[in-house]
Amino acid sequence: MTAILDGRALSKRLNKALKQRVDGMDPVPGLAVILVGEDPASEVYVRRKGIVAGRIGMKHWQIDLPADTSQADLEARIEQLNTDPEVDGILLQLPLPPGLSASSATERIAPQKDVDGLTIGSLGRLAQGKPARVPCTPKGVMRLIEESGIDPTGKVACVIGRSNLVGRPMAMLLEQANATVTVCHSRTRDLAQIVARSEIVVAAIGRPHHVLGEWIRPGAVVIDVGINRIEDGSLVGDVDFAAASERAAAITPVPGGVGPMTIAMLMENTFQAAVAARGQGVMGLPRLAPEAR
Repeated sequence: MTAILDGRALSKRLNKALKQRVDGMDPVPGLAVILVGEDPASEVYVRRKGIVAGRIGMKHWQIDLPADTSQADLEARIEQLNTDPEVDGILLQLPLPPGLSASSATERIAPQKDVDGLTIGSLGRLAQGKPARVPCTPKGVMRLIEESGIDPTGKVACVIGRSNLVGRPMAMLLEQANATVTVCHSRTRDLAQIVARSEIVVAAIGRPHHVLGEWIRPGAVVIDVGINRIEDGSLVGDVDFAAASERAAAITPVPGGVGPMTIAMLMENTFQAAVAARGQGVMGLPRLAPEAR
């Protein structure tokens, strides 16, 4: 029987455990999220992040900037947040409107406040296997795998997608967990054959139902990072969930799989940043006891 990896349920338990740590802090951690323009999907994501931050007991600021904001004004706003002692973490919601450079703006975020793990410093440290602020989605995938009792050691894995936001750091984390990893992308030939021999498949390509169920190796673990709205208005992942479920040993649903874990890891990263800013060193983050998994 296929196990459904319920990211929504796990994230609630992790957030509850984190709230107990936050309740003991004075001042509490502060997270600032910058939203440029009025992209409907981004507005939903930012609102959810604010709701979760509030439930955990963190301060939260949503900075809304118009779509015609200049690069200079956006980066100046980031610099203001860099110097604000109440702000422990800064997240720039992506994508940005046309004409703005996400890479340039992201690099303006102070390293100690980079809770999305997307600056060159964070990604470089991750690549070298050094302690780093890990991008939220790949970190959430690894936590979901860990808490589900899945050990990547020795397994053959493929990551479909090579973005700095998900694909590249995801591959690095799986490799560091002792999996053998192939990174695939839009120009990969024989994708079906690569997926078919993989024991762990992470799909993050942004194409609805691109990974067919018949590609999945029997007994594989399937992690679907994609979230796509199709013509009938419903949300689907990059994997054909119904067909893949007939072959996979474990699979994430869309929605309710990776998405809630991404937000939970953003909260953990903000907590870590706050702890470091208060000179308290590296404080251990909550791990669920086996009976709570």
